[in-house]
Amino acid sequence: MNHPLLTLNRVTKTFRYGILGFKFKAVDNITLTLEDKPHIFTIAGESGSGKTTLAKMILRLLKPDQGKILFKGVDIYILDNITFNRNIQPILQDPYAAFNPMRKVITYLEDTAKNVLGLKDPYNIKERISEVLSYVGLDLSKVAQKYPHEFSGGELQRMAIARALIPSPKLIVADEPVSMLDASLRINIVNLMKKIKDEKGITFIYITHDLATAYYLSDKIAVMFRGTIIEVGDSKKVLSKPLHPYTQILMESLPQVDPKRRSEWSMKRPKLGFHIEEQEFALKGCKFMPRCPYAMSICKNDPPEIDIGGTRVRCWLYK
Repeated sequence: MNHPLLTLNRVTKTFRYGILGFKFKAVDNITLTLEDKPHIFTIAGESGSGKTTLAKMILRLLKPDQGKILFKGVDIYILDNITFNRNIQPILQDPYAAFNPMRKVITYLEDTAKNVLGLKDPYNIKERISEVLSYVGLDLSKVAQKYPHEFSGGELQRMAIARALIPSPKLIVADEPVSMLDASLRINIVNLMKKIKDEKGITFIYITHDLATAYYLSDKIAVMFRGTIIEVGDSKKVLSKPLHPYTQILMESLPQVDPKRRSEWSMKRPKLGFHIEEQEFALKGCKFMPRCPYAMSICKNDPPEIDIGGTRVRCWLYK
């Protein structure tokens, strides 16, 4: 039986505001399936949408309060550490925070080659490290003795990508991997991710708030708001013809070169108005209701998931 690469089944994670504050679901009953073929699946949303919490659960840094996460049909918490780390690898947001400033960066690649890939012979370890560094555009002889502060942000993120590539994983979870980089460097890292998908056959979960890179990079996209996925489908279709009012707002963050198109978005976009994050998390129905200009009384109920031309949207407008 062929299982999906990754399955999230009704995954929920609850936190508390402060010590005595109310509980809220940072990730609320999310179900997703990633096909077992190389592709880039983007999870997009603003800060506080729950996308990083979801990424941490996939990486086993947090455990769901409810639901299951399956890798090729097996609960990720049943997998031993070696099997998990060989198949699923992270790339973090801040490359400088990912490495101890007192350690040479190359030691992280050596540890991964030894402890995850299982290489013992020093020659084989050096050969594998040299291979992945060359693939990401770096030279082992020029980086072997360097500490994190001696790299540029772009170089350090390439080192992080090289480390993730050492065990040849099936899935890489990249949490805002270009947000800390200069704009001139972002496209290089984004193109490198596309190259890895195409040539190495590795699937990416790309966590971002940047819809411009999401449009360029991703094959599929899920849009999150206050812990829920409100729209999911083919990325070009979702971002060119957004259905959910919140996705339409996100599209406003993309520069519109065509004045006519910019005018059209301005006319139809929902107005943000006043809102309180805590109140939105606490809502039982559609959490976007306080902001939405199309809000109806039925929106107080949990919105249905509706398939429209292959895009699944959770909104009463389409019922």
